[in-house]
Amino acid sequence: MRPGVALLFGWRRVLFGVGVSAVFGMLNSLVPTAPPLLVTLSHAVPLGLTTVLAFGLLERYPARPPLPRWILQLVGVVLAVPLGVLLPHFVSMAIDEHAAHGPAQMTGLGILAVEGLLFAPWIALGAMVRQRDVLARDQALAFALERSQLERNALETRLRLLQAQVEPHFLFNTLANVQELVDARSAQAPQVLASLIAYLRAAVPRIHEPATTVGAELELVRAYLELMRMRMPDRLEFTLHVDLAANALECPPMTVLTLVENAVRHGIDPSEEGGRVDVEARVGDGRCVLTVTDTGLGFGAAANGLGTGLATLRERLQLAFGNAAQLTVTEVEPHGVCAKLDLPARKKSS
Repeated sequence: MRPGVALLFGWRRVLFGVGVSAVFGMLNSLVPTAPPLLVTLSHAVPLGLTTVLAFGLLERYPARPPLPRWILQLVGVVLAVPLGVLLPHFVSMAIDEHAAHGPAQMTGLGILAVEGLLFAPWIALGAMVRQRDVLARDQALAFALERSQLERNALETRLRLLQAQVEPHFLFNTLANVQELVDARSAQAPQVLASLIAYLRAAVPRIHEPATTVGAELELVRAYLELMRMRMPDRLEFTLHVDLAANALECPPMTVLTLVENAVRHGIDPSEEGGRVDVEARVGDGRCVLTVTDTGLGFGAAANGLGTGLATLRERLQLAFGNAAQLTVTEVEPHGVCAKLDLPARKKSS
């Protein structure tokens, strides 16, 4: 059924009109001079349907009413009352002309007409007030939904912009490491370049995903650390300790990798002795804690380089988790940095 027709002849509206008119028909049958129950019902129900039809038609047409629509509907309901009273009367006359003009019939029609003119406009007003409340509530819900959708689109756009900042930052840093090997004519350059190509084939498609899993993120971290260890085999060691329950949990892409890259680039690489990077993922009490600890130079030499990457990472976490995610960075004695990422332990939606 088309929306306009459904609005005119909706089953709830029709049942309400039939129900109210049937009540008046039954009450009218109790009057001593009134006709039998079936007759009063046969007069009242058409009156109810006629007023419902007039109410619904004027609710939709004309498209540009000459008067306020609610006034037009009230006038239509008032005019529909005598029409609804006369319609069954004409039908009765066609069936039995003498019975249709009997005193009981005429008394019942008179009572019904008075009741219709007294009650039908008030019932119509009540229906319009209720309908206005429903429309206002629906509009408020629609506006809230639209606002929520716009806010979500804005957040997604902002997140993509931030990830677009991460992508060239990460790629340029990694390619710079390869260039250093090539300039130094290192025998490891071809092997490192081949490992880099394989790594980028797996990593780049995930950069633009709105969310990934801790397991997938740590796979990239392992590949990156293995790549960096090939470049400086005597100065970089690393370990990964991961709870199995953490692998399926949601994690924004390139988050842990950003922390590990900072540890290598600003902590381990500038140090003559090199150092160690330990990555841990622990789950408990509804939280997932990801920790990246290095034994590099610490804040003294790395503070300037850490600022931009960590500021961008904090903003990405805010967009993805709101205030439910925290990033803390502390110095480790005697030297080094510990970056701790505390996230809600929730599984990535498919």
